[in-house]
Amino acid sequence: MGKITNSQESARPSPREIGIEVGILPTGKLNAITDVAGVKVGHKTVWQGETVRTGVTVILPHGDNLFLEKVPAAVYIGNGFGKLAGSTQVEELGNLETPVALTNTLGVPVTVSALIRYTLHQPGNMFVTSVNALVGETNDGWLNDIRGMHVTEADIKEAIESAKEGPVEEGSVGAGTGTMCFGFKGGIGTSSRKISDESGRYMVGVLVQTNFGGDLTINGAPVGRELKKIQSDESAGRQKEDGSCMIVVATDAPLSPHNLQRLAKRAILGLGRTGSSMSNSSGDYVIAFSTAYRIPHRSKILDPPISFVANDNMSNLFQAVVEATEEAVYNSLFKATSVRGRAGHTGVAIPVDEVLEICRRYNAVIQ
Repeated sequence: MGKITNSQESARPSPREIGIEVGILPTGKLNAITDVAGVKVGHKTVWQGETVRTGVTVILPHGDNLFLEKVPAAVYIGNGFGKLAGSTQVEELGNLETPVALTNTLGVPVTVSALIRYTLHQPGNMFVTSVNALVGETNDGWLNDIRGMHVTEADIKEAIESAKEGPVEEGSVGAGTGTMCFGFKGGIGTSSRKISDESGRYMVGVLVQTNFGGDLTINGAPVGRELKKIQSDESAGRQKEDGSCMIVVATDAPLSPHNLQRLAKRAILGLGRTGSSMSNSSGDYVIAFSTAYRIPHRSKILDPPISFVANDNMSNLFQAVVEATEEAVYNSLFKATSVRGRAGHTGVAIPVDEVLEICRRYNAVIQ
């Protein structure tokens, strides 16, 4: 099997394009995390020979010097079987000072090193002596030669330099190149929701790296159960019950770090809607940040003072993140192409036609 091309990826429809609409809130223009103004996403796919199927995905809250102009952030742990480097400082201080990077499990150390080096070399950071890099991971070792540790600092640098606003490539790309989800090829997925209420007009965007198992449910339809009735184990790829899911949430709502963590908690509800039970060895983490204000590195106080969304006005934001997370997982499945990798293992792309027919049968499609 040759390397996946953009034309192959774009040929597979998203659920929404075939009538599978999630939730009740409207999406942003792109239905992507980049609907939150200023957010950038970059991928580097590492594809070598017959066994290397991995990569890195980075999310930048803004395009300026993130160390000098930090953003408020929070982390929520659904199940802690994972290696989310840098999480304790985010929890302690409530801010983010490097891009968020996602990669494979054994690629975390080199990715941390690359983010540190990137930060130290930015103009204005010549006196910086401490950097808290935030790096998440899932284990892509079924399709990828993970023990070879093929992700390099150059790959992370390339992902950062390629990061851009606008449409986000989904599926078997970047950190999602070698991942599996519900026994099918998983990958990168993204979605967004916009709300308008008495507290303001805000956007919530989500990006996921899916590599977990469970019993796939789409809009309440028992898709996983029904597919097992009509497919052999071989055609269904590998029904993987362990694994992990990384979830990155961005919003332009002015939230305190405390309410960003509350927002992050609700993303787990979206993950649960898809059929995940967060198995024993599934590392399920949520990273949430706001672009509504910045925290200058050298300032003594926030100037001007920030007016936060009140607790009583958080409910619509909670609804938005649940819906966006659920749809992002589905997008990661639908947009992923089949990948053959290590030991001849194949991650088979989910059969869209069969899934659509099941969803129609259970009234899970907009007619």
